[in-house]
Amino acid sequence: MSASARVALVTGASFGQGAEHARRLTSDGLRVVATDLSGTVPSGFTGDFHVLDVADERNWTQVVGEVLAEYGHIDVLVNNAGITGPSLPVEETSHETYRQVVEVNQFGCFLGMRAVIPAMRAAGTGSIINISSVAGMGGIPGRIPYQASKWAIRGMTRTAAVELAGTGVRVNTIVPGWVDTQMAANAELPLEEIAAGIPLKRIAAPAEISALVSFLASAESRYMTGSDLVVDGGLRARI
Repeated sequence: MSASARVALVTGASFGQGAEHARRLTSDGLRVVATDLSGTVPSGFTGDFHVLDVADERNWTQVVGEVLAEYGHIDVLVNNAGITGPSLPVEETSHETYRQVVEVNQFGCFLGMRAVIPAMRAAGTGSIINISSVAGMGGIPGRIPYQASKWAIRGMTRTAAVELAGTGVRVNTIVPGWVDTQMAANAELPLEEIAAGIPLKRIAAPAEISALVSFLASAESRYMTGSDLVVDGGLRARI
């Protein structure tokens, strides 16, 4: 890997999609800094690892400062960290539950963008990749904080993309459907039932989401900003 290799920071990278994103970007030749609150280094990952609470503004300042001190630049940010929270009706969802989900999913994404934009703007280049969900394109009973946060990510992405247009910094959203991770395994329905309701009759492998992360991190997507890239097996296409 060359000394001038691009640098990517990935949040929520200990397990699942985030771990796969970190491995894929590493295989693409980027220097990858994986971060997660858990402190667990992703399996098979050979890059740097930092503990990061995405809901903590000071922690973002610390980690981004350390990465910039080490490498001098951050070229890609993957805002992947997220939690679902419990499945509850609106009237049974506590303020605390709502706040916890929104702080990680929505505020974490906002704080991440805000932390890296100055360096990207100064460098005249950068790709910010925010991970939303098809839950942020419709309504699912029992998930109001999760859905609110995933809708918000799509809106924040578009605002940031328009603001940064012309600076060399692009901002896009990936909108996955069901993905074969522990989060899916924790769902109330068996995975076979979930897959049966998807037009392609299966849920996605994490690598299929990481392929889009790789594309948005690359120059191949240089004319894309403010976009939603939906990868859901046709779930949203069905009436």
